Amino acid sequence: MLEAHEIVQGESLQTAMAIELGFDDRQKSRHKGVTQCGQEIGWFIARGHVLKEGDFLKCTSGELIRVVSAQEKVSTVYARSALDLTRAAYHLGNRHVPLQINNEFLRYQHDHVLDEMVKGLGLQVEVESAAFQPEAGAYAAGHSGGHSHSHGDSHDSTHGKSHSFVLRPHLHKHDH
Repeated sequence: MLEAHEIVQGESLQTAMAIELGFDDRQKSRHKGVTQCGQEIGWFIARGHVLKEGDFLKCTSGELIRVVSAQEKVSTVYARSALDLTRAAYHLGNRHVPLQINNEFLRYQHDHVLDEMVKGLGLQVEVESAAFQPEAGAYAAGHSGGHSHSHGDSHDSTHGKSHSFVLRPHLHKHDH
């Protein structure tokens, strides 16, 4: 089995091997997978780093394994205006949902409850199969899992939710 401890980037890097991973697997700092050509690989990378399309896992033996985002079940939100799209992003972000943001759409891992909330805002939601590339978030670089902020409820570093950067405190309860 190949073993990787480092992530490298570079469009010009050449490799014969690739691994296709969904978002849930790309978030794991210690995980095993199988490349598209059948080679087993285990990776042990810094906590808080999410592998993204185009990253390369550098193996201890020197091989490079290109990361490919797998097609997965997602909900894609379309709106008539930028304001409507921004409102949807606000409400989804308030629920700490990993969110892919684009000029024309928002995308999150499919959740029928969130779909109904967004439809209730008057937006169109399409359930489809697509690569999911959410925003890294303010905590992504060098975030070791621990954090502090005041919501009036208790948190620990293992609750598994992504957090977005907030300029001012918000005073409401969360279900996590």
